Amino acid sequence: MKLRIPFRGRTEKSADEEMTLTEHLAELRNRLIKSVLAVAVGVLAILIFYDPVLDFLRQPYDRLCERRPDLVANCDLYSLGPLDGFNTRLRISLYGGLVLALPFVLWQIWRFVVPALHAKEKRYAIPFVFSSVLLFAVGGFLAYVTLDKGLEYLVSWSGSDVQQAFQISKYTSLVALMIAAFGVGFEFPVLLVFLQLVGVLKPRQLVESWRVAIIVIVVLAAVITPSGDPITLAALSLPLVVLYFLSIGLAHLIIRRRPART
Repeated sequence: MKLRIPFRGRTEKSADEEMTLTEHLAELRNRLIKSVLAVAVGVLAILIFYDPVLDFLRQPYDRLCERRPDLVANCDLYSLGPLDGFNTRLRISLYGGLVLALPFVLWQIWRFVVPALHAKEKRYAIPFVFSSVLLFAVGGFLAYVTLDKGLEYLVSWSGSDVQQAFQISKYTSLVALMIAAFGVGFEFPVLLVFLQLVGVLKPRQLVESWRVAIIVIVVLAAVITPSGDPITLAALSLPLVVLYFLSIGLAHLIIRRRPART
């Protein structure tokens, strides 16, 4: 007896056809291979344009040097080992490749994770993928423009008699992790809207639990931000609180426009 799983992820099958477990696993492999190839293309692109990318990542540090020369007198980044520069190049290329391939990867995830949705529900695919990419970009940009403030706060704790010298691998890792943390954090509203549309959560429940939600958002923001400074914490948690209420309102409007039989 064959185990059959409802699946509508492939365009060549109609909405009422099914796939076997083997075909389902083959579809998963296909999506993974496509995603890995997209990331590989992104990694190659970052490797080719590594110097402009590194200059871009240096900008928050350079802004801090220009604004507070008393804290940071030397704005050079240092390599403290023969493999430091090589590892940094690979790390930046991998992070950048993931960011460049993000729209394609999200589309592959959507096509695989929600294969059993009906035609009316599938129309949310493009809005969800577009909003996920847009919110990730907004979160990453917010981290980028506020990073110099966070660095200033962290450096000021070293003391006035301490000379700052940033290691290139640790600095670039901090920048990449900050951008990733903000980007992933800004995906939270997309998840909330999705859970409301599929009926797991109700807008009324989220409104009634707004106090608990704010506390959870602040705690999560403190956990996922690698720097841990209050400036970065506020820069991430405050927009997430606003997006929390916006996601409730958006999901409420969409649900109200649905036919009663849905």
